[in-house]
Amino acid sequence: MTTLTSQPPTARPPRVAWLLGPALVAGVAYLDPGNVASNMTAGARYGYLLVWVVVIGNVMAWLIQYLSAKLGVVTGQSLPELLGRRIRGRWARRGYWLQAELVAMATDVAEVIGGAVALNLLFGVPLLWGGVITGAVSMALLVIQSKRGAKPFEFVIIGLMAIIAIGFAVGVFVAPPDGPSVLAGLVPRFTDAGSVLLTASILGATVMPHAIYAHSALSRDRFAPRGTTEPVSGGSLRAGGVSVSRILRATKWDVTIALGVAGTVNLAILLLAAANLPGVAGTDSLEGAHAAIAEGLGPAIATLFAVGLLASGLASTSVGAYAGAEIMQGLLRVRVPLLVRRLVTLAPALIILAVGFDPTLALVLSQVVLSFGIPFALVPLVVLTAQRRTLGEHRNRPWTTVAGAGAATFLIVLNSLLLWLVATGA
Repeated sequence: MTTLTSQPPTARPPRVAWLLGPALVAGVAYLDPGNVASNMTAGARYGYLLVWVVVIGNVMAWLIQYLSAKLGVVTGQSLPELLGRRIRGRWARRGYWLQAELVAMATDVAEVIGGAVALNLLFGVPLLWGGVITGAVSMALLVIQSKRGAKPFEFVIIGLMAIIAIGFAVGVFVAPPDGPSVLAGLVPRFTDAGSVLLTASILGATVMPHAIYAHSALSRDRFAPRGTTEPVSGGSLRAGGVSVSRILRATKWDVTIALGVAGTVNLAILLLAAANLPGVAGTDSLEGAHAAIAEGLGPAIATLFAVGLLASGLASTSVGAYAGAEIMQGLLRVRVPLLVRRLVTLAPALIILAVGFDPTLALVLSQVVLSFGIPFALVPLVVLTAQRRTLGEHRNRPWTTVAGAGAATFLIVLNSLLLWLVATGA
């Protein structure tokens, strides 16, 4: 076994709060503009019908993000790095990278478009220029991460997360939803192909492939130096002279806090639409929803909604770009200059904005693309974290592996059902 130390064992261990952060950054991925569009559309079209989807998605996300963080802490490698070493065939590795890269680009489409729409709503900035500004800000945040390290980047992203939570949740307190209807929405069911499409979209926005890739890398960067090739024991030390076992215990709290915030905000968005926007014309778009909120709840609530959307776009596109860089480096072992890579990944979103494609529809469709990338990230994650040779004594317990396999199966079946419904025109 390998024991890594960065401080003498006698050094005073840091407080638990110091160990929190990676999950809160990864959790921003669960509050991106794609979530807003999917949940807002679901509430406006189907009322409380899909409340159960948000709840189940968040429960699955907790397990998945913990497994991702554990992988990074124990191995000192990200999921893309491990897969880059395990997938032997060059073309197989390139094929896996291609699907992961497409998923990362779909993520960027949602996040950049969301930021552009928010800037348009708040300041009247044309959508194309709003996309450029959103991309530029995300670039600045990535420079902070690369130059100043993980902690300052976490502080900025967590601050934006707080703005997101306030911006999206206030409306629910001003116009609360109907309690019995919320409870009825916890019963799993569909009504038509459209509800299945939105379910896939919500899950694609909730259990996000790039968040799985990113969380393992964020935990590695914070706690485990690169280059570890063997699993470590529970008493081994990581950055700050903290034992792996203690980091993993703190990680459970980190993930619980992050997904608690993200799940509550996502549910608030759906409930806000379900309680106030059904039957209102134009609420299937972010602009229409903003206008309806302004008319029904007042301009102050609508402004907070737009501010939350802007913070969502800025924070989530930074995390998405971080994940994309990790995917390329880990799977292809290639480093591309930050500016070049950012320009390439920004291109699809800017093209969509330039040609005038419906921004909200693009957001919803991007989340469906994400849902199809979930199995490619989730299945390897469950397999690797169940292996003794990968995680040693920290490998999954049998029930954890069963739960992870169940989540993967559920998502694969849902996507297959969606394909069948679309193909048959049901």
